[in-house]
This record gives sequence, structure tokens and C-alpha cells, in this order.
Amino acid sequence: MDLKGAVALVTGGNGGLGQRICHALAKEGAHIAVMYAQSREQAEGVARDLASRYQINAAAFACDITDKAAVDALVGAVTARFGRLDILVNDAAYNKSIPFADLDDLTEDVWEKIMAVNLTGPMRLTKAVAPIMKAQGQGRIVNISSVAGLSPTGSSIAYAVAKAGLIHLTRCMAVAMAPETLVNCVAPGLLEGTRATANLRAEQVERSASGSLLKKAADKDDCADMVVTMCRTETMTGQTVVIDSGRVFH
Repeated sequence: MDLKGAVALVTGGNGGLGQRICHALAKEGAHIAVMYAQSREQAEGVARDLASRYQINAAAFACDITDKAAVDALVGAVTARFGRLDILVNDAAYNKSIPFADLDDLTEDVWEKIMAVNLTGPMRLTKAVAPIMKAQGQGRIVNISSVAGLSPTGSSIAYAVAKAGLIHLTRCMAVAMAPETLVNCVAPGLLEGTRATANLRAEQVERSASGSLLKKAADKDDCADMVVTMCRTETMTGQTVVIDSGRVFH
């Protein structure tokens, strides 16, 4: 798909990885809807920077992706503002560090919030954009999962299970939305400078970096570039690409 003039909705677009994704897509000429949950000023700053730097249209949109009505309103607002919607990047996420053995701290409330943001939210957004992309005859969806979805690791059992679900949701939605819309997934390893990493315990961060073949964190720009590739592709769908400096092989 030609990205010049395409419209991309990036959830969590004001986050550490989300901003890199927004910039990578805007550099290719895509217009950007920067979705945020709380940090309005930061998201609006990202949108202004994108518009100024790449001469594209960009705007910030608030949304609680755990609320179906809010998601429907978001998609309506984005299409009203830009006139179309070609790309959805599900980058918004939530985690809480709970050692796997600490089952008492893995409460149902924590489980439900992590599932709501990391799995049900992307499903809800995907369903909301599906008819638009089908009517346009083209669309691209890229989910941001994690290596925690491929191995029993990560900040908590709930996070690992949610990210595993997101990987399989990618496959299922690729089947459901073909041939007009292609659905793929990026599964990063440890990323420095993100909210998710900030919620990890120090020993987890050290173990993740030292346990990789390259002995370092994954690169956010590598992940953003892969998102661009998945938006451009005409023949890849239902796939998950791991970018983790060599920790998990699948």
C-alpha cells in the first residue's frame, strides 16, 4: 500500500514506541491520528511536531479503549477529521509487575484491566475499523505484542497471556478481514524508554538485556520500521515478527 496520503490511527501514539511509530509513518507521507489515554498536552505536542516536521496532517484524540462507546466515537472522529482511515496500529498497552509465583497479587481486578487494555481493546478497535477498511477496499492493521506472548516471561502472567492472545487475534483477524485488510504483529523484547519498561522490576530489565544474544535492549526504531513494512506489504498477513536482540525464537 502506498503510504503517501494514507491515514494512520496509532493508539498510545504519545508513548515511547508509539511516538517512533508515528514519526516513521509520517516520514513516509501518512497523516497521523495520535491517540492518547491521559497525556493530552504530550499527545498534542507530538501531533504538532509531526505536522511541522513532515508537512502532513496530524491531530491528537483522547480515548479509553476499554470503553466500546469511546472507541466507536474515536473512529468516527478520526474519519470525520481526515476523511478516511487506512491504518490502525494497536500500540496502547498496560502492565503491572507481578512475579509469576506471586499468585495472591494476581487479583481478578488486575487480570481484567490488563486484558481489557492489551487484548479486548485491540479487538474492539479492529472491529470498529473493519467496515471502513472493507468499504475502502484496503486497510492495514499492525498489533504491537511482546515476546512475553511467546514465552512465559514478562511483567506478569496476565500480561503474558494477553500478549499471547493478541498474537492469535492477529492470525484470526487476518482470516476474517482478508482480502481487503492485512493484519500483522510486531513482538518487541525489552525496549528502553517506554512506560511498560518503567513498570518492570530492575532485575527483570537486567535479565532481559543480558539474556539476549546481542546483550542489549531491542531498538524502538527497528520496531517502527517493521510497522512501516507491514503497512506497505501486499502479500504478508497473519504474521508476527520478533524484534528482541535474540532472546526468543519461534
